[in-house]
Amino acid sequence: PPPCTQRTLDRPNIPVYKDSQMVGRYYEEFEINVKTGESNLTQIYLEESLLFLRAHAKAQQPFFLYWAVDATHAPVYASKSFLGRSQRGRYGDAVMELDHSVGVILDELRTLGLAEDTLVFFTSDNGAALVSAPTQGGSNGPFLCGKETTFEGGMREPAIAWWPGRIPAGTVSQQLGNIMDLFTTSLALAGLPVPEDRIIDGLDLSPVLLNSSLIDRPIFYYRGNELMAVRLGLYKAHYWTWSNSWEEFHKGVNFCPGEEVDGVTTHDQKEHTMQPLIFHLGRDPGEKFPISVLSEEYRTALQNISPVVERHKKNLVVAVPQLNMCDLAVMNWTPAGCEKLGKCLKGPKSQPWKCDWPH
Repeated sequence: PPPCTQRTLDRPNIPVYKDSQMVGRYYEEFEINVKTGESNLTQIYLEESLLFLRAHAKAQQPFFLYWAVDATHAPVYASKSFLGRSQRGRYGDAVMELDHSVGVILDELRTLGLAEDTLVFFTSDNGAALVSAPTQGGSNGPFLCGKETTFEGGMREPAIAWWPGRIPAGTVSQQLGNIMDLFTTSLALAGLPVPEDRIIDGLDLSPVLLNSSLIDRPIFYYRGNELMAVRLGLYKAHYWTWSNSWEEFHKGVNFCPGEEVDGVTTHDQKEHTMQPLIFHLGRDPGEKFPISVLSEEYRTALQNISPVVERHKKNLVVAVPQLNMCDLAVMNWTPAGCEKLGKCLKGPKSQPWKCDWPH
């Protein structure tokens, strides 16, 4: 959200927490200079992570560190020593600082003698936001479109697993995975059972990481509660296509700038459930050339994918979407710890409404 002051009381600035207590708010105690792009937030997060690692090493306790910096999300920022250093502008500076910080964390694990007992997994939650490019967003290389879409540029991320002595350096796996797998994999590595009182969507990828196994599994691409596409091996079938609404597009919001593919990056929600668009991502990672529906290759791919989709839909337990309703009253007006700082704000009366997501 754009920065706002306490005076407007439209939406509160985002709180920053240490453990479960608020320690300040973005733009206030934690300054981000939107004009110059300078902020030392990444350095603060880095220092906190190092203190956390040292404390657990000293106590000889197992730990789980989820280190999620947001400097590459608009508003993009970097600390003074990285600002202006890259050839890719402010976004490149932020990536350079992120890269450097990950290196510092890995060095600390080595220094503490924990490297051979620690799995480090580096990934992201979505592709680059091309709507913010080029100054506030990255590039998705050969992949189509960007964040907010179910094309490869929106959903495919880099993933690097690091565990000296357990995962051989320089090995590459073609395994399909998703972030939900990290939960199940972490439990398996810690020797803990997966909860049995609910359906867990993630798979245990430890055989892939440790023994170079390959697990044959589909990946489902959702947007809201609509199954948009399915990937099985190198084939991807689109049951719906949609980048964003015409209304948004005409206002200049474009998730596929310069990458429109006729009949694929549609601005109407286009249904293909009877005859999905199928791409071979090995030959065509940019999803530009749908396989001819008259070809043997198309028929074989569809025959393999259709039962997987039917089984998935049959076993799906429908829940109430948590993002169906919007309500300003539930925003971070009075987070835990705000009293100590004198930072509690008076929020509006609860008036829920149904959200409208034009993308």
